Amino acid sequence: MTHTVSIRPATRADTALICELIRDLAIYEELGDSCVSTPDVIGEALFTDRPSAEVLIGELDGGAVGFALFFHNYSTFLGKKGLYLEDLFVRPEFRGHGVGKMLLQALAQVAVKRDCARMEWSVLDWNAPSIAFYSSLGAAPMKGWSVFRMTGDAITRLAKDESKTEAGAEGLAA
Repeated sequence: MTHTVSIRPATRADTALICELIRDLAIYEELGDSCVSTPDVIGEALFTDRPSAEVLIGELDGGAVGFALFFHNYSTFLGKKGLYLEDLFVRPEFRGHGVGKMLLQALAQVAVKRDCARMEWSVLDWNAPSIAFYSSLGAAPMKGWSVFRMTGDAITRLAKDESKTEAGAEGLAA
């Protein structure tokens, strides 16, 4: 059977779908308990005057089966913006039909159109199928780099650390 794959930008009407796909991704990555996003939070992040990110929806035979959530970062060394892929997910039962590849192709088209210097993303070390897929498309792991993350209380502690001098970020709060 021949399937039809299509990629489209998400709209506000997709907010609940996006939240559902994010939850499915979290469960797939064995992080379901960490996923606390709600449709209201996702809608506010994506569909405002200053969106935090953008989403492409991957469809197979007219039904949504995956998504890519991305935003721009910036390379000081290259002097250009980049495209950071935060999440790429196709529901496991719909893999093997080209949806993931078409989502990445659509992202590459966005990167080219917007004159991005590079595309980047992270992948869990144990996710061998995804690593093989990304490698087959020409992506390569960054040797010698480690991802660091600070969350919750650690951010608050650092922000309130009175032993440090004023950072001068007061005007950046908006």
